[in-house]
Amino acid sequence: MESVTQPLAAALRQNPPPPTPPLHHRILTATALPHLKQIHAKILRSGLRLPASFVSRLLDASYSSPSSSSLDYVLSVLIHYHASSSPLVNRSLCTLARAAHPRWTLAAYGRLRRAGIGIDRFSLPAVLRAAAKCRGTTSAVVREVHGLSAKMGFDADAFVQTAVVGAYAALGQTADARGVFDRMIHRDLVAWSVMLDGYCQSGCYNEALLLFDEMRSSGVVPDTVILATILSACGRAKNLVLGEAVHSFILESNISFDAYLHSTLISMYANCGLIDTAQSLYDEMLPKNQVASTAMFFAYAKLGQIETARNIFDQMTDKDLVCWTAMISGYAESDQPNTALKLFNEMQLLGVKPDEITMLSVISACANLGALDQAKGVHIFVNRNGFDHVLSIRNALIDMYSKCGRLADACRVFNEITGKNVITWTSMITGFALHGNGRSAIALFDQMVAEGIMPNGVTFISLLYACSHTGLVEEGRRIFQSMVDVYNIEPKHEHYSCMVDLLGRAKLLQEALELIESMPFAPNVVVWGSLLGACKIHGDIELGELVAKKLLELNPDHDGAYVLLSNIYAKASRWDDVMQVRKLMKNKGVLKEAGFSWIELNGHVHEFMMGDKSHPRSSDIYGTLDEVVKELELVGYSPDTKAVLVDLEEEEKREAVLLHSEKLALSLGLINSTRGSCIRIAKNLRICEDCHSFMKLASKVFEREIVLRDRTRFHHFKDGVCSCGDYW
Repeated sequence: MESVTQPLAAALRQNPPPPTPPLHHRILTATALPHLKQIHAKILRSGLRLPASFVSRLLDASYSSPSSSSLDYVLSVLIHYHASSSPLVNRSLCTLARAAHPRWTLAAYGRLRRAGIGIDRFSLPAVLRAAAKCRGTTSAVVREVHGLSAKMGFDADAFVQTAVVGAYAALGQTADARGVFDRMIHRDLVAWSVMLDGYCQSGCYNEALLLFDEMRSSGVVPDTVILATILSACGRAKNLVLGEAVHSFILESNISFDAYLHSTLISMYANCGLIDTAQSLYDEMLPKNQVASTAMFFAYAKLGQIETARNIFDQMTDKDLVCWTAMISGYAESDQPNTALKLFNEMQLLGVKPDEITMLSVISACANLGALDQAKGVHIFVNRNGFDHVLSIRNALIDMYSKCGRLADACRVFNEITGKNVITWTSMITGFALHGNGRSAIALFDQMVAEGIMPNGVTFISLLYACSHTGLVEEGRRIFQSMVDVYNIEPKHEHYSCMVDLLGRAKLLQEALELIESMPFAPNVVVWGSLLGACKIHGDIELGELVAKKLLELNPDHDGAYVLLSNIYAKASRWDDVMQVRKLMKNKGVLKEAGFSWIELNGHVHEFMMGDKSHPRSSDIYGTLDEVVKELELVGYSPDTKAVLVDLEEEEKREAVLLHSEKLALSLGLINSTRGSCIRIAKNLRICEDCHSFMKLASKVFEREIVLRDRTRFHHFKDGVCSCGDYW
């Protein structure tokens, strides 16, 4: 052993280790929390006083990754620090408030208060900002801090009171925020900006505009931030007059247009429908930023000019998630759900991760398309990417499965949700309504009320819709009356429209007309349209002419009014009147909406128009259709030529009715399916009587379940019977 240790000792004498740095040097250079804690322990054992700079670094290191243990540690340091100075307390609270975990700020505030550590005017705003970030659970904290500020004499302190206004507004409590704001003795630009922004964030755009008028009357000159806020509110509230006035004020005051203000102005005009003005401002903008470009293509998408919108989108070099989501939403809302889903797939390939708003648009596109395979894929994506806990998305999944014809899957999603809100219940009630399960819709409504969830106006629209498509007249009358008598909800146009539809389908046309005449406000095109549809179903020419006249007085270009009136005449074989209506449509440039159907096979959607021969397998489809017709004629099928609403020879009518788009879609479905399987078809218009009979017989002869969604509801054909009971 000596032979080993002697050379080592000699080496150490020749090269001694560097001396341990003095404590004060280590205090100045240490940054890592474990190292700082070791130094802290040495200082405490030595009885030295903690330098303020060391405490500051210790706090910074602890806050870099706050946890329960680090928070306890740093609060102990603060509480026992010999100075317990306000600057350190304020710095601690401000740092925590800016961190990703604002609840630590509230915990620290409570601990410091219980320890008797002084809180001053600089501490309170930090606590209020943290409380505002913890939405939905901290109203009591804001009120407690608000009360403390008054006790400490800060009720006249603009800095503190502005923070109180901001906290209330951020939590959506705009009335409380306004109460504090109105009592403020001195309101600077920041205070006005916070209150205006609070109104806008809560969707109270008209209140924001009224407050802006009050601000101008008070002689306060707005800055660019406030002007941008007000322009945004004008756009949301569709208040073009004030928006133009603000624009004029900007020009007259020679206020420079920064990119944000310019973008907001473009958005305001686009939202108010002045797309040409918005486009002019957009053309002047160099370089064009994301906000302005997004506003422009979203405005064009809303107007149905989706190709123009896409051109702007494609020219953007740096698209963020907001841009992608807006474009996907534009396609989903412009009846191009298939393109919306393709764009969503493209977005994923580029590595852009969706958020909740994106997923709601994607789910909506799936629902509108009615493509079950794609819907299932989106549901899997939702689960794998952590969106399955979001209530709004789960509510949307209920709607998606209902519109894809899978009511059982919609019920499964519904049953799995805990903490259902009124939208959850209403979505499921709507699902039952779409599938003609009126009794189930009413039973679910009764269960909803029994569980203490109060219905809203949309709930009653779904209930009345369910009654209408199931012929539940008495139940519909009772529900309509209960809106006012029991739930204190005033019926709107949509509710009257549902009641008119309910009565009209039941052939109670006179009662429906009397209900319209008793309305407390003027009927709109939807209400008259419901009655006109009933006149078409029951062939009431006299009333149909009266209703069509009323409808066209409100909207001279309403294609549905002309088409329904033409169909009423056609059913009565009044072909001269049909020609007059169609001539009038041509002269006015009114085009009838073209009917088309689509079917999903192996994840691909195939669309058909009437007599369509553009499909790659067109010859196979028409060959199959001929075989199907022959098979069905053997069991009594005869084409119902009354469904052809043009004046043709009988043979021409027969040929025309056999070429309806849903029959072509069914033929492709039969080619690609086996007996006992399910074929799902969707159609943009109401299914005609002949196609309805055709589908019933086909389901029995070819042993398929056929699920067809038309414009108003689902038809489940099986074993020669339809779920609607021939009442649609």
